[in-house]
Amino acid sequence: MANPSFDIVSKLDRQEVDNAVNQAAKEISQRFDFRGTGADISWSGEEAVTLTAETEERVKAVLDVFKEKLVKRNVSLKALDAGEPQASGKTYKISCGLVSGIEQDQAKKIGKLIRDEGPKGVQAQIQGDQLRVTGKKKDDLQAVITLLKQADLEIPLQFTNYR
Repeated sequence: MANPSFDIVSKLDRQEVDNAVNQAAKEISQRFDFRGTGADISWSGEEAVTLTAETEERVKAVLDVFKEKLVKRNVSLKALDAGEPQASGKTYKISCGLVSGIEQDQAKKIGKLIRDEGPKGVQAQIQGDQLRVTGKKKDDLQAVITLLKQADLEIPLQFTNYR
């Protein structure tokens, strides 16, 4: 029988993010403090959201509303890469990128963390944009999951395919 294993992935639920964008747009259109400020939130491409408003304070407030909606829909704010407000003509814009997948350097960092602080006999292999962790005992794998949940990493992690 094969050793127990699980995969570490960083995936974004696109539907939940879409719902958060729609809820934020609805709240912005209804709130009194956003009336007449040109505040708007919309998709700009597959993995980016653009926030616009006439003043820098209002565009930051739109970002706060969007973050609030993401949290309510259980989307980690670590997946949101929001830039600084930039003047564009008479409006201000914030471009928010959405991070999904584990990049090579992040994967190496996670693998090193597992080797250094994890239980003995647990290996982590990089497979594309995810990591596969294998060990002899399921308890060791549980310890690795707990270790990674407590570690402060810059990306949101999910643990899938646990066998």
